[in-house]
Amino acid sequence: MFLILLQRMLLELIWDVFYFPIWWYSEGARRVLLFCVSLVRDVNAMLAPGLWLKNIFVPMFGQYDLQGRLVSFLMRVFNIIARTIGLLIWLSLVISLFFAWILLPIVVLYFLVDAIWALMQPKE
Repeated sequence: MFLILLQRMLLELIWDVFYFPIWWYSEGARRVLLFCVSLVRDVNAMLAPGLWLKNIFVPMFGQYDLQGRLVSFLMRVFNIIARTIGLLIWLSLVISLFFAWILLPIVVLYFLVDAIWALMQPKE
């Protein structure tokens, strides 16, 4: 019974080692991409530069006189610019997170091979 379990565990280990890169770059990448999209959507809903742009000419606090409209317009323009910059910074961070996910196994494999290669070199 023990030998059957050991054989099964070894076969599963070999299968997992060979299947890992396939999963990482297919289903894993799809999941991370959907997670990144949800991160951008959540921050877009939180910052809402489109909503500020939609209401750019609506006076704030019911101030319909010239000064109220001018101050409201300028404040909304400032808010739209600041929120759009914040959203673009967040988008660049999320894109870099996705590319870090894609490159992580390659970098780990490179350093692993480099360390093994260094161990195999004769010492002087």
